[in-house]
Amino acid sequence: MNRLKEKYRKELLPALQKAFEYGNVHQVPKLTKIVVSMGVGGATQNKALLDNAVKDLTQITGRKPLITTAKKSISNFKLREGVAIGCKVTLRDEIMYEFLDRLISIVIPRIRDFKGLPINSFDGRGNYSIGIKEQTVFPEIDYDKIDTIRGMNITFVTTANNDDEARELLRLLGIPFVKKEKKN
Repeated sequence: MNRLKEKYRKELLPALQKAFEYGNVHQVPKLTKIVVSMGVGGATQNKALLDNAVKDLTQITGRKPLITTAKKSISNFKLREGVAIGCKVTLRDEIMYEFLDRLISIVIPRIRDFKGLPINSFDGRGNYSIGIKEQTVFPEIDYDKIDTIRGMNITFVTTANNDDEARELLRLLGIPFVKKEKKN
């Protein structure tokens, strides 16, 4: 069993149940999935960019990405409905916890000038999203073999009822949020 999953079951579950005064263990918020996505705007002109993004995302997550398409046509961006413009991977269960463990212990410390993840990126329903500016912070990516620097979005989907519960869950799992500065 994964180290973070074990920690959640043995330490975090009782701590969260006590902190939020839940009567039932099934009310305690948990992480259900992590979605990693890359948007490739240049894919409308050059299909090779999307193929390279798929290859990078496969190396990062260990799973084959799903190609995402444009939902509607936008003439200013030379975009037509149905054209492939990105890719995404949904991680669940063991693979999700393994990815989260690598993200917290290896990837985030490699981010340049890192001061903590923003605390205001919650959506109001207990889900949290972050953006990573370049895929080279992942150790699986060989810097010499990439064609261009690409960013990605990582979304943590939880069963929390509100942002406070989700924030506490992610904080206990080890997500390094920005420290609140004290005002004098």
